[in-house]
Amino acid sequence: MASGGHPQTPGLLHGGNLAAAALQDAGVEVVFTLSGGHIFPLYDGCVAAGIRLVDTRHEQTAGFAAEGWAKVTRRPGVAALTAGPGVTNGVSAITSAFFCGSPLVVIGGRAPAARWGSGSLQEVDHVPIVAEVTKRATTAATTGDIEAEVAAALAAAAAAPRGPCFVDIPVDQFFDKAARGAGSAAGSAGAVGGDAAAGRSPDPDALRRVAKLLADAERPVIMAGAGVYWERAESGLRELAEAAAVPVLMNGLGRGTLPALHPLAFSRARSTALRDADLVVAAGVPLDFRLGFGQFGGGARVVHLVEHPSLIASHVELAGAAAGDLSAVFAGIIAAGVEPVDGGGRKEWVARLTTDESARREKEQETLRSTADPIHPARIYGELRDRMEPDAVVVVDGGDFGSYAGKFVDSETPGSFLDPGPYGCLGTGPGYSLAARLAAQAEGRPDRQVFLMLGDGAAGFSLMDFDTLVRHEAPVVAIVGNNGIWGLEKHPMRALYGYDVVAELRPGTRYDQVVAALGGHGELVTDPAEIGPAIDRALASSVPALVNVLTDPADVYPRSSALM
Repeated sequence: MASGGHPQTPGLLHGGNLAAAALQDAGVEVVFTLSGGHIFPLYDGCVAAGIRLVDTRHEQTAGFAAEGWAKVTRRPGVAALTAGPGVTNGVSAITSAFFCGSPLVVIGGRAPAARWGSGSLQEVDHVPIVAEVTKRATTAATTGDIEAEVAAALAAAAAAPRGPCFVDIPVDQFFDKAARGAGSAAGSAGAVGGDAAAGRSPDPDALRRVAKLLADAERPVIMAGAGVYWERAESGLRELAEAAAVPVLMNGLGRGTLPALHPLAFSRARSTALRDADLVVAAGVPLDFRLGFGQFGGGARVVHLVEHPSLIASHVELAGAAAGDLSAVFAGIIAAGVEPVDGGGRKEWVARLTTDESARREKEQETLRSTADPIHPARIYGELRDRMEPDAVVVVDGGDFGSYAGKFVDSETPGSFLDPGPYGCLGTGPGYSLAARLAAQAEGRPDRQVFLMLGDGAAGFSLMDFDTLVRHEAPVVAIVGNNGIWGLEKHPMRALYGYDVVAELRPGTRYDQVVAALGGHGELVTDPAEIGPAIDRALASSVPALVNVLTDPADVYPRSSALM
């Protein structure tokens, strides 16, 4: 029995038990962390409550693992970070969750309240640091407030618009005792979104306007994003697409909300669809740089469907918009009538995109089966696709190499494609992969494949956390596209200035040997014919594995997005 007693036991409990009680009541199963004395009482409380503690080698990975847990389970992920550098090391993960709309809760340690201002170890006020990138950021004022503050953070993180929440707890209050239910959660100047229930019932008039726009359009498309996934609205998306005979594109966590094999799901024809559409319905996705800021080639009218009114784009002239529970939004649009006015024209539009999709898929086989030496990175994805099971999770952590994943990986199930999202932070991969593997094990699916597509630049951020994967018996198969450069920077800079600087890495770095030294499986590949067999050996190893593939540094990923 832990020293503070079980968190559900009546009487006085230390602050760690109170925090664990709030986690337990919310169904939290795992907390990701890196050991620190300021949060020892939380560990004691989690042990007593039966909440699993998973420790990493860097707080950034703990934060990304917690966000990854949220992404694969659609439930809040929790990270516990010690005071000072523990919290600041986790800020990138918090910020990533903010831009991705991921329900993340970070519990931070804090220097003792009784000595505040005296220069205690790691004494810094975290709340102002994270306030701009959280929905809610507070400090527990007393030991009695800990339970309520943690519970409020969990509730706020999960409520639309979803996002990260932070609460830090002074170490003296963590060790002190109070009764359950003794305190209350303070308000936060950093909170956004207001009443969690507000805006969840969509406006019927808005739904009717959207339905008419869909019915009248000749060439509509739906772009589905992460919001559809978070809202568990994939069935509604499918029903709307089929009822209106509308082609569907997907990005980020939206991938797989309509299976890639569905006749209305398109990926390769995306550029054609967005260029020639006369109506773009953006569902659960921000109109950001990934979508040309809502300005499409043919001057298409734009409709924005989102989970909460605060998410409706204000920088675009919208033809229609609706906010609320996306399942209810989709159902309401269908009920208002979406049958195409010109059924023949709609069929021609779908047929045109189908032809384009098929032609592009056929053409891409040339690169997916490339025998070029040095290795073309697309060949890696050709070999991967041959070995991916329909429910495989693909984690992407990299620039150009990761972009090929977005181009060539097809997702059949929701929550199976985890990329860094709009914030574009590298170093997410090992944390996301750890979470995906542990979640699969917790769900009774220990054989579910988890692949990590890792750029060699990205590998530098968190490669030591393969030690974490080994220690926690999380057999992930990582494949490094190792071109020895920062490709996403080198080629554009050379195009702009005729030269490049600070864009070189050491050619042929043996990342595989690092993973082998940490207790995993690793091997180097220099021959395209050996990529597939190497992946097979990695899968068969049943330990965390890294296949280090030396790729062509002269290859340039064809991209059209810009910084401005």
